Amino acid sequence: MDLFDYMQQKNSEKESPLALRMRPRTLDEVVGQEHIIGKGRLLYRAIKADRLSSVIFYGPPGTGKTTLAKVIANTTNAHFRQLNATTSGKKEMEEAVASAKEQMGGYGRRTILFIDEIHRFNKAQQDYLLPFVEDGTVILIGATTENPYFEVNAALISRSTIFELKPLTKENIELLLKRAMSDADRGLGSYKAELTEEACSFLADVSGGDARTALNAIELAVMTTERAADGTMRIDLATAEDCIQRRAVHYDKTGDQHYDTISAFIKSMRGSDPDAAVFYLAKMLEAGEDIRFIARRIMICASEDVGNADPLALVVAVSCAQAVERVGMPESQLILAHAASYVACAPKSNAVTEAIYAASETVRAKRTTVPVHLQDAHYGGHDQLGHGVGYKYAHDYPNHYVEQQYLPDEIVGTRFYEPTDNGYEAVIREYFRKIRK
Repeated sequence: MDLFDYMQQKNSEKESPLALRMRPRTLDEVVGQEHIIGKGRLLYRAIKADRLSSVIFYGPPGTGKTTLAKVIANTTNAHFRQLNATTSGKKEMEEAVASAKEQMGGYGRRTILFIDEIHRFNKAQQDYLLPFVEDGTVILIGATTENPYFEVNAALISRSTIFELKPLTKENIELLLKRAMSDADRGLGSYKAELTEEACSFLADVSGGDARTALNAIELAVMTTERAADGTMRIDLATAEDCIQRRAVHYDKTGDQHYDTISAFIKSMRGSDPDAAVFYLAKMLEAGEDIRFIARRIMICASEDVGNADPLALVVAVSCAQAVERVGMPESQLILAHAASYVACAPKSNAVTEAIYAASETVRAKRTTVPVHLQDAHYGGHDQLGHGVGYKYAHDYPNHYVEQQYLPDEIVGTRFYEPTDNGYEAVIREYFRKIRK
């Protein structure tokens, strides 16, 4: 590299986007993803020891997939080669493999081949890599926003360790923003701008766990904000809203707005108003409410307010909770709206809720004993004690039902669960009416 190339590279680095300039160079600078690169974790140990095997990083945009690859490049003694599957083809892969063979044969150095957007390669292109990953010619690092189990060849999957990266937390994003504002070398510290806590919190909320989005917004804010008469530059909430083209929703996640909105959301589902339920859901999502918290409230409502009037409501709510964990935002808004509207439209019954509350009150108020014929009869000596004697096995009787005492003697005849006439509970109620004649 001559002097002109060196100066061009340095100027390019200075003019590159903030998100690129602030990319961590070492493991200690990486923010978030503690579940895979926390000290003592497998990936952390492998990078530190320079003993990395083929891996695939999978996660939403802006979570650090390329960052981790760059950190590995800065840490390892291996030769590092990078391709992007959106712009590279067979020719580029052949050149990378030839270079890897040269490095191994001539210098005894391993080669790490980083392929960004690896899911963009077709099957034939992915198959081309197989023998070279297999024999260790290259150590593959793949990065993808798509589920690798669907988009990457099974043969490559079997030869790689999959690491799923999660959206960064609000705290992670706030830390990155403050680091960028104070770093005079790579960040915006030389501008001596002030980022208010309110603006920082807002950008961290609306970025959806994407560090790139937040850093792009704060860079735009600093570059377009004029200094005040006293020479200060203040990035406040209004400026942050303008730079990310989104208004802050008045919503304090630890105060009245949080509790009032989630209360209205639950009461709207309970009151069978899907329009209101979806509205309050949208308000919480716009304010950056934790999607897992919202999903938990939908699950609770599905049992507390729907119950057996529509047993599928809980199935939908649980599936929703699992899906949002795997999908993340922004797509999770569709899943949450699906579940919330289903619960809101379902027939309602709190009979199950009343049953467990009443049963719990009775348990606290009375001492009871399990009837002898219901006691465990699966151990030696039970026959001398009479345990299980006289028990009637329901499946031996017509319609798989036989009348016998199940409640303790002290509360015989007590009814805790009284099915309503709503939804499927009407079927349950009719069934009980027939068998309890």
